[in-house]
Amino acid sequence: MLTQRVSSNSLRWQRFQPSPLIRQWEIFGVTFQFIIGLGWDKFVRNNSPKRRHKRARWLVKKLLELGPTFIKIGQSLSTRADLIPLEYIQELSQLQDRVPPFSSDEAIAVIETELGKSIDKLFKEFESIPLASASLGQVHRAKLYTGQDIVVKVQRPGLEKIFNLDFEVLHRLTRLLNRYLSRFKKYDIEAIYEEFFELLFQEIDYINEGKNADRFRENFKRYPQIKIPKIYWKYTTKRILTLEYLPGIKVDDRASLEANGINLDRIIQLGICSYLKQLLIDGFFQSDPHPGNMAVSQRGELIFYDFGTMAEVKLMAKDQMVQTFFAVLKKDTDKVVETLVYMGLIEPLKDMSSVRRIIAFLLENFRDKPVDVKAFEVISDEVYLMFKQQPFRLPPQMTFILKSLTTLDGIARALDPQYNLIAASQPFVKSIALSNGQGTVVSAIAQQAKDFVKNTLQKPNSTDKLIKELTQKIEQGELQFRIRSLESERTLKLIHIGIKCLIYACLTGFTLLSASLLVTTIYIKFAFISFGLSGLFSLFFLRSVIALMAQEKINNLIDKKS
Repeated sequence: MLTQRVSSNSLRWQRFQPSPLIRQWEIFGVTFQFIIGLGWDKFVRNNSPKRRHKRARWLVKKLLELGPTFIKIGQSLSTRADLIPLEYIQELSQLQDRVPPFSSDEAIAVIETELGKSIDKLFKEFESIPLASASLGQVHRAKLYTGQDIVVKVQRPGLEKIFNLDFEVLHRLTRLLNRYLSRFKKYDIEAIYEEFFELLFQEIDYINEGKNADRFRENFKRYPQIKIPKIYWKYTTKRILTLEYLPGIKVDDRASLEANGINLDRIIQLGICSYLKQLLIDGFFQSDPHPGNMAVSQRGELIFYDFGTMAEVKLMAKDQMVQTFFAVLKKDTDKVVETLVYMGLIEPLKDMSSVRRIIAFLLENFRDKPVDVKAFEVISDEVYLMFKQQPFRLPPQMTFILKSLTTLDGIARALDPQYNLIAASQPFVKSIALSNGQGTVVSAIAQQAKDFVKNTLQKPNSTDKLIKELTQKIEQGELQFRIRSLESERTLKLIHIGIKCLIYACLTGFTLLSASLLVTTIYIKFAFISFGLSGLFSLFFLRSVIALMAQEKINNLIDKKS
């Protein structure tokens, strides 16, 4: 097992709690080491997959050393293939399995302290070796004197204290990033950070998790194929959660599922439809659906575990998601763009033609089949133009919704790389279309579902479709003229490189001066960081000067020829 490679004793945060100053030094130190490492790779033009794997492995090691907060951040990032390279995704995904357990004696001590009785009086049987270990706690199997098989979830000792410490340190770090790196401002990282910690503090309150489980079970009480473990409140406190033992096969373990004769398409359907219900009807969803939190019973039932990271969808956002979902099903490009702008995922621009083109391309090519990266070559110019204008942004709440959807999509593709979203969501659409639609949101979804079914049955003929597509292209202004002035482009490039030279020269001088001043103070450790940064900036300056000289030579050669 991977957990054997990381000793519990090797993790400093498990042995003792650092002071605020030491903790800040550790976190800032790792952050700046990583940034400098990436800067060096960029400078020497070594950004190969092998190099990225090496950097990612280093990062995973440091996240484990920094503790639970950073392990959770790494786990969250492991689902964001849209933001970080594949090599980092592969390494960060191992954080789900590499968190070592803490000692059984500590776990038993926490249980006895919280419940006020010895372990023998509480449980008829108690297994000292944990079934699973995670960043926030670990799970032990047990049996009550009444005969029920249960699991006891025990929180790691000292967790709340280290969270409070990291909360303050990371707040300082996010403010620094916002102040000095302007491109981070559009992501509203401070709001994302606040929402992340809000969910994190909720997750370490096991009473809150128990209430979430009860609410989730109530939402699915009419769905026998979805199982949620029962909570035993008599044996539950803020740091101890006791719940029904529901064993199952890991949801992404394709080989074991097939060996047990379980229909994979049925499991994909259950997963997709259950999440559509959570997001579009209940507005209450599990925001961390990684494979460790879902399993499949021998009878093919989908089991949900871990209700600490639940999130709610505001009524307005829910309505927009309903409209977006059915617009995708109907391939209604304009409606998809409209709802994405309304939800804040796309920044409204004067010319939205490139965005519409890409959305239409995605709906036409990938709605019913897996994404093929090579297919994007067809619209490479539009993709470049769209990202140059940077029309995409990510509101805090949507971070967790997208995280859930991308993780679920990853699980579905692990079971069937060719899975079809439309086919998987059909049972949900049909059940809603045939329902009476009680309640405002449900009735709105029912109406959307009925419109979709009607639209599917009354497909326009090929001539009407061709005329409609031609009209849309004319309306969207997709007949474009692009005029390029090569001489102006060369001049602008020269100016751009010259400005970079000036900036790096200023940064080199500033950091060198800061280091010289800090050497004579008690903050000598920060002086070494400043010396390192000045060296890095001087290398960037040298590289920019070389690029400037090369560009001038190219311009002179072109001018001579012309």
